[in-house]
Amino acid sequence: MSHLANRNILLGVTGGIAAYKSADLVRRLQDAGANVRVAMTHGATQFVAPLTFQALSGNPVHTELLDPGAEAGMGHIELAKWADLLLIAPASADFMAQLAHGMGANLLATVCLATTAPIAIAPAMNQAMWSNAATQANKEVLINRGIHQFGPGAGSQACGDIGEGRMLEATELVALCSPLFAKKTLSGKHLVITAGPTREALDPIRYISNNSSGKMGFALAQQARLAGAEVTLIAGPVQLDTPWGCKRIDVTSADDMFEAAILNAKKADIFIATAAVADYKALEIADQKIKKSTNELTLSLTKNPDIVAAVGNSKHRPFTVGFAAETQDVISYAQDKLKKKNLDMIVANDVSRSDIGFNSDKNAVTLISADQQITLDIDSKMNIAQKIIALIASRLAL
Repeated sequence: MSHLANRNILLGVTGGIAAYKSADLVRRLQDAGANVRVAMTHGATQFVAPLTFQALSGNPVHTELLDPGAEAGMGHIELAKWADLLLIAPASADFMAQLAHGMGANLLATVCLATTAPIAIAPAMNQAMWSNAATQANKEVLINRGIHQFGPGAGSQACGDIGEGRMLEATELVALCSPLFAKKTLSGKHLVITAGPTREALDPIRYISNNSSGKMGFALAQQARLAGAEVTLIAGPVQLDTPWGCKRIDVTSADDMFEAAILNAKKADIFIATAAVADYKALEIADQKIKKSTNELTLSLTKNPDIVAAVGNSKHRPFTVGFAAETQDVISYAQDKLKKKNLDMIVANDVSRSDIGFNSDKNAVTLISADQQITLDIDSKMNIAQKIIALIASRLAL
């Protein structure tokens, strides 16, 4: 049964073209068993008619703060008390500013002030508005206040721009809401996770790296935090926002990541190595830019430290999970790594496929342990992450 079953979700819709996605979100929340009511700002009603949400939710739509009829029935205070979760999707830059500064100029903002329920926002705006310093400052205020942030995603936008600012899809938002009501299966646990690529310098300009986006690791960090864990995220060079409630340590090279991982794993209950760490680094890094003086260039490389093997074989080892990103013989290579690196579990995925893996928002994996093998079919990385965290929690409970 869904964790959203019989939960009261108040969906706040603010002004923006992404408001059309909120209609599908109502249905998806209802499919998960939630009771849904909708509150809209005046800006939102310019994009989608309130009647649309009334027809989908089966409930009157709330738009006015000072509505005598509404106040006689379910007024803004009663609406705030009714909600088990207030989900604002889309959350415009303007509304994020209102929320950050405690303004109550409209119904939705007032409900946010009056509710004791968790609040989650799904930002949606032009990429320049999202990257603006004021919006980023408001984002940090909201996160520090305990408001959950879901997204935004990146991609093409209605205005023609490309970048961060897209509202997450309805199915992704439902997947993120569900753990808010789940039993905190990792409460009291400290999880350390590595994510993204590493960069191994050749000279002051060039480096060796790979195509890892870090999305899988960041999704796992978010789901672990939602499951109640204290999360330390050790991130290579990626362009991703820090998941809500997670402590982030930024690193560049494999040596940097090794040092941070070993230090933090000593006090961890769970260690997950999703990072695509470069296997080799330059034996010597040139002090100046290497000039193109010949048709051929010979590089001398040396092995990088094996981070997950070092943690897996440490004296006071945490529950250790590795990742095997392979292009062939995926399962057999993963099983070999499981044994050689002394892991409790390994997650294998085929990165040769263009529809999953590196830089994709989807994945398909096989979880392998000494006595079990579970395949998770293609799904969003957030959904895959939720299932992986649940399986880790179940193993710890044995």
